[in-house]
Amino acid sequence: MDISVIVPLYNEAESLPELEAWIRRVMTENNFSYEIIFVNDGSTDNSFEVIRSLSQSNPAVRGISFRRNYGKSPALNTGFRRAKGDVVITMDADLQDSPDEIPELYRMIMKDGYDVVSGWKQKRYDPLSKTIPTKLFNATARKVSGIHNLHDFNCGLKAYKQKVVQRLEVYGDMHRYIPYLAKNLGFNKIGEKIVHHQARKYGTSKFGLDRFVNGYLDLLTLWFTNKFGKKPMHFFGLLGTLMFLLGFIAVIAVGAMKLYYLHSGHPYILVTDSPYFYISLVTMLLGTQLFLTGFLGELIVRNSSRRNEYEIDEEI
Repeated sequence: MDISVIVPLYNEAESLPELEAWIRRVMTENNFSYEIIFVNDGSTDNSFEVIRSLSQSNPAVRGISFRRNYGKSPALNTGFRRAKGDVVITMDADLQDSPDEIPELYRMIMKDGYDVVSGWKQKRYDPLSKTIPTKLFNATARKVSGIHNLHDFNCGLKAYKQKVVQRLEVYGDMHRYIPYLAKNLGFNKIGEKIVHHQARKYGTSKFGLDRFVNGYLDLLTLWFTNKFGKKPMHFFGLLGTLMFLLGFIAVIAVGAMKLYYLHSGHPYILVTDSPYFYISLVTMLLGTQLFLTGFLGELIVRNSSRRNEYEIDEEI
């Protein structure tokens, strides 16, 4: 099979027939063998009834329905597990992503050899309250991930090699960082294509401003687990040692000042009356706790069944 199109959706019953007809036309015109996997993320409207009807008229349509709303990442992950196409395309169900982009995305994967191709909605039909935070978010993601050629990490229109989606595990709200996840797995050929962005035709957006706060937290999680996931002592141990030494030196300094004042005959206060003494002790305690955190992390990693799992690209 040439292409699998995965469409996660939540309450998009109105747009589904038009989207399916559009995808089917593009596939027929380009002689692609294909499947469309609609993942219904616990919709409260009749979205899955529409998918059932579409599957009866088009055998290429497959449907998956969650019992409740889990989020876009679980929907994509479920679709990835079932995709059979050589190239896997993801797109949103709201008709803001154009299926006319599929042939070129397919070519970039199959001919140009990209592992992942991400869409870039250079001209967006969104309010400033959404576009300005999006620009700041993407700038931060480029800096942290090291993928400097991507302008729109969160674009729903993406293309992947089959072997990429088979190795990806998307959870929580990590769908925003799929290119970063792919890079962490060793798929480094990541490209970008300017795609057409259409104004929403039906319904309203299902995402609020809280996604930007959650997005930054997820980005920090990805950065930490990628850098220190298999060696937590390198982070916590180093930070803990530095804090302990800083506190220990401060305690010595407080004691030395006390001895100096005693020797020189100057008035002095008790060591325990000095606020610097308690700050020093707290710093030493925090350093010790951080060091022990790193030690416990190392014990967990050492006993993990996945401690020696590595990404093997090819074997002869």
